[in-house]
Amino acid sequence: MISALLFLAQAVDPAVTKERPLEAPRAAAPSSSTCDQPVIMVVAGPTRDRARMQAYGKAIAESRLYQQLGGYYLNAPQALASFEGSPPAGYTTLMVRFPCLENARAFWNSEAYQQQILPLRQNPSAGDYFVTVYPEAPLRDDLVGKVGDNGYRAEFDAAAVPQVKGTGQ
Repeated sequence: MISALLFLAQAVDPAVTKERPLEAPRAAAPSSSTCDQPVIMVVAGPTRDRARMQAYGKAIAESRLYQQLGGYYLNAPQALASFEGSPPAGYTTLMVRFPCLENARAFWNSEAYQQQILPLRQNPSAGDYFVTVYPEAPLRDDLVGKVGDNGYRAEFDAAAVPQVKGTGQ
């Protein structure tokens, strides 16, 4: 779908120089709910207009919404292999991990996404996508310490991202 998303959305930390020493991070204000149940947003479907989808991906990266909300890509959107069946031409699946459902919703309902970014791939549609969110499965005991911590070590405040009014999603 959007190979440009993968490299454009990576957070780039500013270089630390002698003139500008690294500052201690400030403690984030506690959020109103516990954001400790990671979810995976899955975007799947055929891409019809690759150039518009690249512009869409670039806009997501430039918005820094993923960085604000702890979202990051779990995969490249193009299949590496197909073991069963043949997906339609241009079919893509992209998975984005968020710290919790509230942060995935905050991304989706943000003013920036709804008003500036989403229209880049709609009217006419640049692709026919399903966007669904799934709870992350717990890590099996035999994998603890072998594949990662299955959690977030920082807080990402969904309340800090302006939302579109009246979206009850």
